[in-house]
Amino acid sequence: MTAPQRLTDRKRESIILAAIAEFRANGFDITSMDKIAATAGVSKRTVYNHFPSKEELFAEILNQLWARVTAEQETPYRPDLPLRDQMRPVLQAKVQILGDNNFLDLARVAIAAAIHSPERAQNMVARMGEREEGLTAWIRAAQADGRLKPVDSEFAAQQVQGLIKAFAFWPQISMGQPGLSPEMQSTVVESALDMFLACYQR
Repeated sequence: MTAPQRLTDRKRESIILAAIAEFRANGFDITSMDKIAATAGVSKRTVYNHFPSKEELFAEILNQLWARVTAEQETPYRPDLPLRDQMRPVLQAKVQILGDNNFLDLARVAIAAAIHSPERAQNMVARMGEREEGLTAWIRAAQADGRLKPVDSEFAAQQVQGLIKAFAFWPQISMGQPGLSPEMQSTVVESALDMFLACYQR
């Protein structure tokens, strides 16, 4: 019973990888389920068995994208550690993933698709918000412990992530700038920490 399941999983994975390649090369609107099936080496029917529509296939890719962005962010709050030492790994992981070329390619496709469909954009933003909840929860815990000022935790989390994205995401997405060097990544993270803690630490 496990062998057919593994085959099904492999087919699903090959469909997702083919879709990523097609979306990256051609964008959302031009990519067809026929082309995805051909690239994956499966029948069109197999593609539809796994994903009822191109939108759902695209949504699954975005889910995987957001999962990668937040994989390193599940940092439980520690009352015994300095705030800076707890936040630094979260922001470093964020900068590294935002600088990944595959991630940037897919983010460009996602943003272009969203511009053409405001409804799709709203779904993406909602999904992104859910995925970025980890830092918000950490800020809330630090506030409950009396170590951060009682500001809107969601606003504060978005603010510090915005400081990162201003250098490590938007210039690369919108102007094709190269990714940050490791030294510049470190500078951006430490600067964001300086600003966040100067503003919110008690």
